[in-house]
Formats: sequence, C-alpha cells, structure tokens
Amino acid sequence: MNATAQAPQIITKENLLRHWQGHRGLTRRVIEAFPEKEFFEFSIGGMRTFAQLTSELLAIASPALKGIVERDEKPYIENADNGTTKADYLRKWDEATEEINKYWSLLDVADFSEKFNLFGQYEFPIIDNIFYFIDNEIHHRGQGYVYLRALNIEPPFFWER
Repeated sequence: MNATAQAPQIITKENLLRHWQGHRGLTRRVIEAFPEKEFFEFSIGGMRTFAQLTSELLAIASPALKGIVERDEKPYIENADNGTTKADYLRKWDEATEEINKYWSLLDVADFSEKFNLFGQYEFPIIDNIFYFIDNEIHHRGQGYVYLRALNIEPPFFWER
C-alpha cells in the first residue's frame, strides 16, 4: 500500500447519527420505564438520581453539538430547569433530539477531524467529542438499568435501538 492511499470510510455521517439517535431512543425508553417518584428520588449508594443523570445528558448532547457547529466554546452549564415531571423531561429529550438532527445537518464530514475545545475545556477532534456524547450516555443509561433492576422493573433490551 502506498503512503498516500487512504483507508476506506467505515461509517457514514448518516449512519453515525442513526447510531447515536438509536442510543437516544433507548435512553428515552429507560426514562419512560421509571415510575414518576423513583425517577426523581431513587438512587443507590449516594449516586445521582436518573433525573439528575438525564439533566446532564440534556446539558451535553444538543448544546455541545450546537457549540461544535457554531464553533462556540461556551462553558458547560447543567440546566436544572428541565421541569418537575417525567413528562417534562421526555418533552425536553424530544426537543433535544430534533435540535441534534438540525445541527447534525450543518456539520460537514471534513469537520470531524478538526480539533474543537468543547465547553472551553476539552480540546479533541470533533469525532472524539461525538464519541464522548454517545459513550457518556451509554454509561449513564447503564446506571439507569441498575436502578430499574433494583426496583424490580425489567429495563428495555439494550440491543433494541
């Protein structure tokens, strides 16, 4: 292989978005599975409630992607005003999903390799920031699965994205 040959593309921009949105859909179903009270109050070992974890996810995904597209390094702000009911959180989740789709459409494939200082703190290639959004959501969703199991609630199948 000569030094100028490029490896074939493994995943398209559209497939990466579908993968991410598949995870988001699964996380939405985890939110739905929680009883109202436990969504806001249940935790194990002093860990955050799933409502608090969801607030973090809402503060990252859409605002961070918007920051990337607009090259705006605004600091991370966890918005605690996501409502007072699970339905409020689900509404915010759906709004964020639409915003992600909007900003994703403005992202060029060439941007993925560019470095961006996310929230003015995390300077990595944009693709790595996007992987972080997905990985962080999976991590927190796993905690939600543990909570649901502790509540004797069957969580959604993780492979149904």
